[in-house]
Amino acid sequence: MKVLHINQSDISGGAAIAGYRLHKELLKQGVNSKLLVGNLQTDDEEVNLSPRRYRLENQLGRFTSRLGFNHLNYFGSFDIPKHRFFQECDLLNFHNLHFAGFSYMAIPKLTKSKPAIFTLHDMWSFTGHCAYSFDCNRWQNGCGSCPYPETIPAIKRDTTRWEWKFKNWVYRNSDLVIVSPSKWLAQQAKKSILNQFSIHHIPYGIDTDIYKPLDNKLSRSILGIPLQKKVLLFCAVKLNEPRKGGDLLIKSLSSLPEKLKKECILITLGKPYSALDKSTDIETIHLGYITNDRIKAIVYSSADLFLLPTRADNLPVVLQESMACGTATVSFRVGGVQDLVRPNVTGYLAQEENIEDFSKGIEVLLKDDKLRYEMGLNCRLIALEEYSSKLQAKRYLNLYRALLNRKSNSNQLTQLSSSI
Repeated sequence: MKVLHINQSDISGGAAIAGYRLHKELLKQGVNSKLLVGNLQTDDEEVNLSPRRYRLENQLGRFTSRLGFNHLNYFGSFDIPKHRFFQECDLLNFHNLHFAGFSYMAIPKLTKSKPAIFTLHDMWSFTGHCAYSFDCNRWQNGCGSCPYPETIPAIKRDTTRWEWKFKNWVYRNSDLVIVSPSKWLAQQAKKSILNQFSIHHIPYGIDTDIYKPLDNKLSRSILGIPLQKKVLLFCAVKLNEPRKGGDLLIKSLSSLPEKLKKECILITLGKPYSALDKSTDIETIHLGYITNDRIKAIVYSSADLFLLPTRADNLPVVLQESMACGTATVSFRVGGVQDLVRPNVTGYLAQEENIEDFSKGIEVLLKDDKLRYEMGLNCRLIALEEYSSKLQAKRYLNLYRALLNRKSNSNQLTQLSSSI
């Protein structure tokens, strides 16, 4: 079986990491897996840049961007059928398509000759522009009058109703099977223009041989973290991104009892956020953006609590990694977080954007070592049983085979009809 993935990047960002891990696990399972990406970060010979027409795209981009359309200028996407990876593959697996280098208008052409799966990593595929709509439900019936034009990917003009219509036309002329990593996103997709396709739930997978509980004291010693401190961990590519809730974290930590603050230290992974140092009265160590899986496992294992103050999320990869390392979580009751953070089992779920409740969760779990230890054991067990990379690859392989069999049977019926 030969599979071609099309994604924003190989390892830059959560959706890229999730897609790349699936690609690597499929290779282990004997599948010929390749990637075309818009942002190439590795020297993996199985990964290539997606075709581009830079001069034409740049010229068109100045026009389409002013109109409020972010991706229609990437005409190089229509050249993907000329690429060796595409010509050799049996089927396609789309991932995060709102990146610099792909036009969703090319999907009908690409799926005309190849069966395709579209793995959703956020809501963008069925909205008029945004990756997360927060409290807006306009995407259910056509978008327009967008309340959040500045959210990623931001638009300069409100053309959300037109983009929604363009996407609807694309899907009506494409052959796709939809996969959602979280139950929440699958439910949203069923309410959207994607409901014309079959929708499946397959969670992300992680390598539980790498992400596993390591000795806490040794991990802290390696990182230079005081052994006597209560360690809180916060991760995001950009720690100051509003959706990730860094501002909510600052308010939550600031409201902790002064005595508890002195006992804590905050560790961060991602682009530093200076406000965390200035506003919480808690010692903070910024480790920067780390991509090495084994180093990240050491960081997770050094923590007493993983903090995820997100306003909206699908199935956070960092949360899965933390769970596999046996670290309990405090987060908000939003999106696919609820698949992972199970109250009194793997962590504490605060009410959405409720600072007092989030702060209470931190305090309750830090003060109860026994409960936190039991949650850590549950986290590891659930990661092994539900979120291993092997299980994810198995589920995808079953879906790939079903899709190829459907295509084969359809071709046979077409040939039979032609011969009658």
